[in-house]
Amino acid sequence: MNRPAELVRRLAHPSRGASRRLRTTLLLGVVLAMTAVVVPPASVRESPTSLMKVETADGVDHTPAVEWVLLLGSDARPGQSVTRSRADAIQLVGINTRTGAATAIGIPRDSWVDVPGHGNNKINAAMYFGGPQLMAQAVGNMVGIQPDYVFTTSFVGFAAMVNAIGGITVSSKYAFSDPVRPKGYEVGRNKLNGIQAMVFARLRKPFPGGDFDRSANQQRTLRGILAQVRYHQAEPGFMERGVMSVLNHLDTPNVRPAELYNLAQAATRIDPRKLEGCVIGGRVGYVGAASVVFADIGQARSIAARTRADATLDGGC
Repeated sequence: MNRPAELVRRLAHPSRGASRRLRTTLLLGVVLAMTAVVVPPASVRESPTSLMKVETADGVDHTPAVEWVLLLGSDARPGQSVTRSRADAIQLVGINTRTGAATAIGIPRDSWVDVPGHGNNKINAAMYFGGPQLMAQAVGNMVGIQPDYVFTTSFVGFAAMVNAIGGITVSSKYAFSDPVRPKGYEVGRNKLNGIQAMVFARLRKPFPGGDFDRSANQQRTLRGILAQVRYHQAEPGFMERGVMSVLNHLDTPNVRPAELYNLAQAATRIDPRKLEGCVIGGRVGYVGAASVVFADIGQARSIAARTRADATLDGGC
C-alpha cells in the first residue's frame, strides 16, 4: 500500500494541469474496478486490488501508444489469497493512448488450455498455480497477445469504487432476478450499486450462453463505469472520491509510482464509445467429470492479429 505514496503527494500538492491528473487517476480506478466484478470478499490480510507488471513484457510486439492490461477477478474466499486463487473473470484489454480506442477480449474462465509447467487445465487455475504472472503467460499463449500489466482484485475494491462514483448504469441483454435487486434486472438500462453491479457481472446460470454471456456482461460493466466517470468528472469532489477509493484498495508490488501514473494517463484516454468488446467463442464439453470450454483458438488468434498493434477491433468478432 506504500507504492502509490508519490501519487498521493502529487494530488496533495496540485500544480497546473492538476484537474487532468485527477481525471487520469480516477480512470486508473475504472480499469481496476472492472477486474473485480465477479468476486466475493477477500482476506483482510492483503489488499483487495493488485497491479503487477508482467516480468516478460519487455519487447512486446505492439506500438508504444498501446498498453495491454489483463484484468482478473479473483474468487478468493475470506482468508484466501486474492492473487493465488482461481480467476473468475478474465478480460484482456488493449488501450490506444493516441486514438482513445480500446478493445476488451473476454476469455471464458473454464477454457481448457496448456498451463505452463502444469499441463492441461482450466485457464483460471493458472493464477492458483502461479499467481498473476503465470496467468498472464497462459492468457498470452492462448490469445497471442502478451499483457504488459495484470490487475487482480476482489469484490471489496470493486464495490468501493462503484459506490464512490455513485453507482453505474448498464445495459442488460436479458431480464433476470436476484435477491440483491428485488425488482430484478430488466432488459435495457439498469442503475446499479456496487453489489448489484458485481451480481450483474458474476452470474452465468440465468443466461443461455452461460459463461460466454457472463463475460459479455463484464464488458458491459466496464462501459458503464467509463460512462459514469465521463459524465460526472467535472463535479466538485467526484474525482477526489474516486482517487482515494482506488488508492485505499491498491497494492503495487513491482510497479513504480511513475509507471502507475503513466498507466492512469493511458486509461484516461479511453472513449467509452470506442470501447469494442469480443468474447472468445467455443463449445462446452467435458474432461472427465469436469465441465470445460474448448475455446476457439483460431478466433482468438484472429482477434489478436487485428488488434495487437493498435487496440482497434474492426469488423466485430
